[in-house]
Amino acid sequence: MKYISTKLENNVLYIGLNRPEKRNAFSSTMINELTDAYEEVENNDAIRCAILFAHGDHFTSGLDLAEIAPKIIQGASFIQKEKVDPWGIYSIKKRTKPVIAVVHGMCLTLGIELVLAADIIIASSDTKFAQIEIKRGIYPFAGATIRMQERIGRGNAMRYLLTGDTYTAETAYRMGMVQELTEPGKQLDKATEIAETIVKQAPLGVKQTIITANMAKTQAIPEGIAEHFLTTIKDLMLSDDGQEGFKSFIERREAVFTGK
Repeated sequence: MKYISTKLENNVLYIGLNRPEKRNAFSSTMINELTDAYEEVENNDAIRCAILFAHGDHFTSGLDLAEIAPKIIQGASFIQKEKVDPWGIYSIKKRTKPVIAVVHGMCLTLGIELVLAADIIIASSDTKFAQIEIKRGIYPFAGATIRMQERIGRGNAMRYLLTGDTYTAETAYRMGMVQELTEPGKQLDKATEIAETIVKQAPLGVKQTIITANMAKTQAIPEGIAEHFLTTIKDLMLSDDGQEGFKSFIERREAVFTGK
């Protein structure tokens, strides 16, 4: 079974997270399939824009920690470094075509970091966001500590990064993280409307807009940040608090941390 669906229509590639039975939690296979989809967007001239959305009741519950954590601890990379990284952190190859992210239901951890790496975010009014890594003894390691500040300012970013509190689509819209807020069920229609406008524009002009906009970010992705993320997240996962966070996740309970 494919965990990522793709459909090309009117020069727009629809990329769907398709593991609804697991609330679209990201496994290694799912990450690889998503990376392949982003690579297709970059390499296929027939694709001028991508829309990232999700099948099922939720965008994503985040990382499949039980499957991914042991691989990170062992030092394995979960991104194909020679291809376009959907999170824009772990590969030097960057995308140059626009991506519109469409969220609904639950959007947690790695999912927030994924949509923050997109250009435009459309949210259903029923969306709930939470960057809950801090509750699991670790921290966001796919860009949220950098990109949330870009999108919503340092104070707003730290308010949610340091607490792991849940916030609504309306709050995300008010802070500027979300560009369009829709009624439930209308979010993909709005994304399609915007994408169809984009694909009518000059492709080379769109490409240079993406490239130069990335150059002008208020906080560029620091050189070597991927290695820093991988080293520190491994250390945290191996710590007592990291193990406690993992156990609390599996046991569906609140973690009790000791600072060790």
